[in-house]
Amino acid sequence: MHSSLKLPMALFLACSLFHHGIIAELICEDLPTELCALSIASSGKRCVLETYIDGASSKRYTCKTSEVVAEKLSGYIENDQCVDACGLDRESVGISSDAFLNLGFPSSLCSPECYDNCPNIVDLYYNLAAGEGVFLPEMCAKQKRSLHRGMYGILSNGDAAVAGSIAPAPL
Repeated sequence: MHSSLKLPMALFLACSLFHHGIIAELICEDLPTELCALSIASSGKRCVLETYIDGASSKRYTCKTSEVVAEKLSGYIENDQCVDACGLDRESVGISSDAFLNLGFPSSLCSPECYDNCPNIVDLYYNLAAGEGVFLPEMCAKQKRSLHRGMYGILSNGDAAVAGSIAPAPL
């Protein structure tokens, strides 16, 4: 292909892909249920997995658009690495702060793998925590300090003094 045609062809291809991206909207109700939880519609509203009973009295799932607005993202489906790193489950029904009641969840959410790499999940739980009167960055800082104190105690076989305390004098 002649070099003078390469640039216009590349520009045409890039524009057509960009145009296609604008037309294709992410609509929660169109998502398969296994991708619903932790996704965000093009409108910026979060998708939520809901249950319903069909005519045969069996429980089924459906993906719906919630009224919860994501602060920074739209048209986004969370990746499996973040779901795993943050200790979440795509089969979670609804959006609530109940996850904070699970003892292992705060440490997963506050882990560097989740907190530093999964802004969608952190944004969601930041807002849920705020609704409960908890400031997520402060909670994660306490979680980190607690982990360090615990590791310090394990590594020292419990013989070392906890930071800030006075060790008894040897006999």
